[in-house]
Amino acid sequence: MLSACTVLGTLGQAHTLHKPAVTLANTYSLDKQINLNDYWASEKLDGVRGYWTGTRMLTRQGNIIHIPQALQNQLPTTALDGELWIARNTFERISALIRRKKTTYREWSHEHHNVSYKVFDLPHHQGTFDQRLKALSTLYSQSQPQNAFWQPVKQFKVANHKELMAQLKTIEDLGGEGLMLHKGDSLYHTTRNNDLLKVKSFDDAEATVIAHLPGKGKYTGMLGAIRVINTQGEAFNIGTGFSDAERAAPPPIGSIITYKYYGRTHKGIPKFASYLRVRHAVTGNAPSMRGSSE
Repeated sequence: MLSACTVLGTLGQAHTLHKPAVTLANTYSLDKQINLNDYWASEKLDGVRGYWTGTRMLTRQGNIIHIPQALQNQLPTTALDGELWIARNTFERISALIRRKKTTYREWSHEHHNVSYKVFDLPHHQGTFDQRLKALSTLYSQSQPQNAFWQPVKQFKVANHKELMAQLKTIEDLGGEGLMLHKGDSLYHTTRNNDLLKVKSFDDAEATVIAHLPGKGKYTGMLGAIRVINTQGEAFNIGTGFSDAERAAPPPIGSIITYKYYGRTHKGIPKFASYLRVRHAVTGNAPSMRGSSE
């Protein structure tokens, strides 16, 4: 069971286009010494990033998301950047739904999953984020009919770090993942910098599963830990955060998982790494290891 897992099918594996050029976030910290008055804040939605080209929905990897035509018809011809989302703590549900090549309107609608497309940016707009927010609001107000499938993400202001932390606690107490900060005078760009920041009580990152390690004691015959390699080429084990069901059917080798951690060791390895979820599957070889044994 642990040595011969079937890799999950990739999203739209036979229908991969070019990866959309999307803006990416750094992590907020006090030492960045930013002026919070310059930023808009919003809830960090734990869904699946969806890039609407004006004619089709793509993942960050450039795979087509097969949205029912009735919902596609409600979207504008303008490019949109947002999150396909159901509710807090439902990532597995939306992830499973978009991996399917054939779905029905009922499965996406309020009768079943109630998927919404939360839009946070206009990637082709040439103005600042302040200007893009106004344009997005206008675009939504002019949509016919105004519908429950897509809406702009709610943006708000915070005065200082103390208020930001209070907002973060409120969101996390409700089961949310965190907050996002977007600088008002920034243009839409695809470099990772401090114009876009994620605010969480822990760090998270992605890594590729390269091995399953057998469990001991009560986990005999099940998964004990996974060995992963992150985007920096660091290899390490993750042995916590798994449910019994996940230990019985662990993340497939080759899949990309999200893990959380709290700082780094003196060797640069993530400390107290804990499994969160499968993010998506990949094809091809895993990245080469840098040689860490932790």
